[in-house]
Amino acid sequence: MKKQIIAAMGLVVASICAGAEKVPLWPEGKIPDFRDNQYAAPSQDAGKPGFDKSAHRMPYLEWCEEPAADKKNGACVIFISGGSYNSCCDRPMMSRLEEVFRNQGITCVWLWYRVPRPAGLPIYKTGWQDGQRAVRIVRSEAAKRGIDPERIGVIGCSAGSHLSVMLGTSSQTPAYEAIDELDKVPCHVNWAIPMCPAYVLDDGLVGANTRDGDAIDVKLNPSFAFDSKTAPMCFFHGGKDIYSPNGSTQLYRQLRRMKVPAELHLYANRGHGPVSAAMIERAVEFMRQMGFLGKLEPEQDRRTFTGNYTKERIVEKVWPKGKIPNFCDNQKDEPTIEWFIPKELKTKAIQVVTPGGAYMHCNVSGEGLPVAEYFNSKGMTTVVLKYRTPRPKGLAKHTTAWQDAQRAIRLVRKGAKDRGLDPERIGVMGFSAGGHLTLMVATSSLHGSYAKIDDVDNLSCSVKWAFPIYPAYALTDGSDRPNVKGGNEDDSVTVPEFSFDLATPPMCFVHGDADGWAAMNSVKVWEKLRRMGIQSDLHTLAKRGHCFQFKASEGTGSLTWLDRLWDFLSRKGFNK
Repeated sequence: MKKQIIAAMGLVVASICAGAEKVPLWPEGKIPDFRDNQYAAPSQDAGKPGFDKSAHRMPYLEWCEEPAADKKNGACVIFISGGSYNSCCDRPMMSRLEEVFRNQGITCVWLWYRVPRPAGLPIYKTGWQDGQRAVRIVRSEAAKRGIDPERIGVIGCSAGSHLSVMLGTSSQTPAYEAIDELDKVPCHVNWAIPMCPAYVLDDGLVGANTRDGDAIDVKLNPSFAFDSKTAPMCFFHGGKDIYSPNGSTQLYRQLRRMKVPAELHLYANRGHGPVSAAMIERAVEFMRQMGFLGKLEPEQDRRTFTGNYTKERIVEKVWPKGKIPNFCDNQKDEPTIEWFIPKELKTKAIQVVTPGGAYMHCNVSGEGLPVAEYFNSKGMTTVVLKYRTPRPKGLAKHTTAWQDAQRAIRLVRKGAKDRGLDPERIGVMGFSAGGHLTLMVATSSLHGSYAKIDDVDNLSCSVKWAFPIYPAYALTDGSDRPNVKGGNEDDSVTVPEFSFDLATPPMCFVHGDADGWAAMNSVKVWEKLRRMGIQSDLHTLAKRGHCFQFKASEGTGSLTWLDRLWDFLSRKGFNK
């Protein structure tokens, strides 16, 4: 029986089945570290009049309705509610995930662990014990239930995410002494999806982070072992969560050090709280990319431009004749901007694109044209910059490209009004070296890159937003090459050419987790922006390398990544 629940967050579908199969975790009288103040039940039950805690001492698994036989794929997810380790309150919110996952063919089961916090023990100890036992039960029943014993995952929220991380990183550390033969079954999980994990950093081991998780001496919770069975993970966190999103960035960094595939999804202005539809979609994409939902579809080449959404293409020179600053005779191509005017204008905002190419060439066809097609399809005008290459002699690699980019923003601002567009709603976007150039434009617009040559240079070259896509050269361990330390260590910091001035705008990053120009280029800039009070989005993509978007499989984030940018613009109100 399915019941509709109307909650403050909207319509939530909770799968509450009459006579659902409930499996006790422990033999009677064998519950480790038993505490008579603890019970196991969702808050929706525990809050009812007449609820008797003494009758609910036994933690248990609750098996959900089976997925349709023609969809079942052998994967299984264990849902773990949050509630500060004092309750299990997330069933209404997380039941939306249950519905989606079951429709994907995933077997779903809920873990109802002991709460409230056990007296005299770490706050998570009894929950961890129950979690390890639960995984063993699920694995032991895999054949019976049509589950692949090596495709078992956990998903949690808040305290439930902390417990998910414990199960995903620390399965080789026994949480309790073995009590029977079942405890010989391995308790590792194969993937974990921690949503807004709490208690991750040592300035917030039992509550909200007292120093925002961002002090230089804040470390990961020592309870996480990060052992040899550490699982791939997909993190979700809000930029304004009182349980600091730096907990997720630090967990992500440790997984990168261990070369464990992972995804990190960070959302501007979002606090602690319920799962969104976007998060659910990203979670499914992660599982599909990792192969937990079966074999990936063949990759499609995405470097296409049909012109179906483009009304007009107009090319302009960036500089007046004879006025190119720092002219270098090894740079043969004159810089230009090309306007892509949509057939149906739906927004007055403008997206400027700076393609990549190691500052040795400018990949307009592979990175500029497909983006112009996407934004034109949304009714947005796009401008693609072809800047000077190869690298200038005797100057920093980015110098002439930065000059071209600052001038290009000014020209776009000048041309916006004549085209019925908004000169104050211009964003910049770039790939690889073009991502580095995007960061130069976005963080350093108050710093002139050339001397004024005409009235155009009286205009501002600041932007309203920036999309650095797999930016290269952003950290000191990879300032002119792939990151030698993966950007993971504390001595790898943002390069000095980024001013991070007062005109620095919010950003949305997308980066492949397996990129040699490491995803930490994006993560550490995101951390810097947050420290400045600039709320930004970030998305990394598991198993994906440099230029991840050239080819992509159906149903993965590598195919839908541009939608992350549009979602960011919509939430910020930039594309109205």
